[in-house]
Amino acid sequence: MNRRHFIRSGAAALTLAAASGMAAGNEPRRIKIGFLGGAHSHGLEKWKTLRASADYELVGLCESSPAVQAGFTSLGARLMSRDELLAQSEVIAVESAVRDHARDARLALAAGRHVHVEKPPAVTMHECEELFRLAQERKRLLQMGYMWRFHPGLNRIIDAVRQGWLGDVFLVRAQMNSLVDVKRRPEWAEFHGGSMFELGCHLIDAVVRMLGRPVKVTPHLQRRGGDGLADNCTAVLEFTKAQAIVTSAVLQPNSSPNRFIEVLGTNGTARVQPIEPPALTIELAKAAGPYQAGTQKIELPPYRRYAPEFAALAAEIRGEQKPAVPAETELAVQETLLRACEMF
Repeated sequence: MNRRHFIRSGAAALTLAAASGMAAGNEPRRIKIGFLGGAHSHGLEKWKTLRASADYELVGLCESSPAVQAGFTSLGARLMSRDELLAQSEVIAVESAVRDHARDARLALAAGRHVHVEKPPAVTMHECEELFRLAQERKRLLQMGYMWRFHPGLNRIIDAVRQGWLGDVFLVRAQMNSLVDVKRRPEWAEFHGGSMFELGCHLIDAVVRMLGRPVKVTPHLQRRGGDGLADNCTAVLEFTKAQAIVTSAVLQPNSSPNRFIEVLGTNGTARVQPIEPPALTIELAKAAGPYQAGTQKIELPPYRRYAPEFAALAAEIRGEQKPAVPAETELAVQETLLRACEMF
């Protein structure tokens, strides 16, 4: 398959789809969004975020689990059938279980709806490519739910890399750990990549957006618990003149303050730790761009998960901006993730 061909040929179609979101007189309007599934751990917080957004009008939820339904209905969600939800929504947020992401996103795109799909978007490369083909055919937007794509600290680092302010980047180190409840381990063990697939995907997304598609990916997936879950995972991503070491384990108490991304270049180092709330430190041998020589803590704007990505999607639907991440990069992220999980 020629990925570049279908990406280029779909660019004009996506622009047309975005323009169709303009209201009469170019006035901003509330966009109708519905949730297809709510079982993912991010689903409920995304509902709360959208409920507080001036950009969106929440239509309802299609979800079969009474336990999941209860969390949403306590926040005023209206339960709907799938057909009702698709008929009444302009955008579908796919927040179902991971195994169902690609299936539900495909249904929404086939119905002519814009889609925000929770991460990871698919279990196979073929499924992911199919979603982008369908989005192109239906002239609809497809947004992946990687929650740090609008993270102010990470994006400052990515910008510094692209501008060359860190010099030549030679090493990236990134860690995202957690302590998963024993009852959830079977759910995470459903996929060969385990914690790398569920958590490490956020780090791989950031590294690929920063450095592009790696030339080689070497996974190390350790299963310490005896239940099949890859719970202590490392992947080495090799680039022409750099490498990245990405680690993800679900064995660490008090893990959130210890999550980080660090980028080392020939002119200095940039590090975000913790990732939430964001704290960025840059240390340079020579002044570059807006940064002085020496060590400096960078003041960052307030950051809240999920809100920036949905704001960006609304702007894309209204034709105010292009998608933040091109389809070619999305496919590179998916391929790299699957290689890091021994699933490609």
